[in-house]
Amino acid sequence: MFLKKGSKLYSILKFKCPKCHEGDFFTEKGGFKLKDVTKIHDNCPNCNFKYMMEPSFFYGAMYVAYTLSVGISILTFLITNLIFNFELLESFLAIILILIGSTPFSLRLSRIIWINIFVPYKDKKK
Repeated sequence: MFLKKGSKLYSILKFKCPKCHEGDFFTEKGGFKLKDVTKIHDNCPNCNFKYMMEPSFFYGAMYVAYTLSVGISILTFLITNLIFNFELLESFLAIILILIGSTPFSLRLSRIIWINIFVPYKDKKK
C-alpha cells in the first residue's frame, strides 16, 4: 500500500517528519488558525531532525505551491466548464474562490512536499 510508513506519500499526507515519519511537522494539527498555518517545529519532536536545514530553505516551496495552484486552477476550470457548463467569467470566479479557499492547505502541502524531496526516510530498525 502507498500509505504505509516509509513512503513519501505517508509523510506528505499525514504531515509527519520526512526522516522518521513519527513526529508532527507542523505545530498546529488542523491548520485552521490562519496566522499559524505554516508554522513548523524547529526540530522533529521524535527524532530531533532539524527542519530548517539552511536559511530560507522553504523559499523553494513557492515552486511547489505554484504548481499546486496551477493544477487546482485547471481542474476547477475543467469541472466548471465541462460538467456545470459555466461561462468563462463564471469559471474564472470559481477558480479565484477555490484558490483563496485552498490557500492554507496548499501552503502546508507545498512545504511538506518540498522537504520530502530532499530528506530520505531513515528506519530506526536498520
